[in-house]
Amino acid sequence: MKIVITGSSRGIGRAVAERFLAEGHEVCGIDILPAGVTHPRYTHCVSDVRDAASLPEIDGVEVLFCNAGTQNGGDDLGTNLVGAMNVAEKYAASPVLRSVLFNASASAVTGQEFPAYAASKAGVVGYMKNLAIRLAPRGVTVNAISPGGVLTESNAPVTGDPALFQKIMAVTPLGKWATVDEIADWVIFLTVTNRSMSGQNLLIDNGEKDLNPTFVWPED
Repeated sequence: MKIVITGSSRGIGRAVAERFLAEGHEVCGIDILPAGVTHPRYTHCVSDVRDAASLPEIDGVEVLFCNAGTQNGGDDLGTNLVGAMNVAEKYAASPVLRSVLFNASASAVTGQEFPAYAASKAGVVGYMKNLAIRLAPRGVTVNAISPGGVLTESNAPVTGDPALFQKIMAVTPLGKWATVDEIADWVIFLTVTNRSMSGQNLLIDNGEKDLNPTFVWPED
């Protein structure tokens, strides 16, 4: 299948791209950064998802993973919400599309973390449901994942601080954060295996929300 992944140069996006490639698929990555993946079946486009006109023309998109995002990066609404909408609206027109998945955040459910970030991710979930309704007559599944803590470069401010990370583990029931490979497992299941669930947002947070929703971050 032909897979399109935004934010593919690092973190979750890179791990998901590598997983799809390992399973024999063709992957097209879109990112503001240079390619983080090298593979014969991988193509890369440097593009800003906030600029709909800059998005590449890609034929035959079957799976779309809207993953590009920023956390307290100065334009969270533009990148996380408007960017996801730009990408989805462009590639949802593919006649062979079978699934769309958005990378939201546990913040979309809890309202924690940074104001614009939480708002942008909650918006992603609302837009996902709208798109799911519109694409359902075509048999296309549309869902979102809302990860809690994930071991990525962007979370280095806390994962690299033993004292802060210990505080986080103290309020995380399963006592761990997800790896990018764990998130890739969910992406594969929801976009390839799943054919009957649509319009859903899955919270993947190691139990944080329901038992002790505490947000830990370095003080300014």
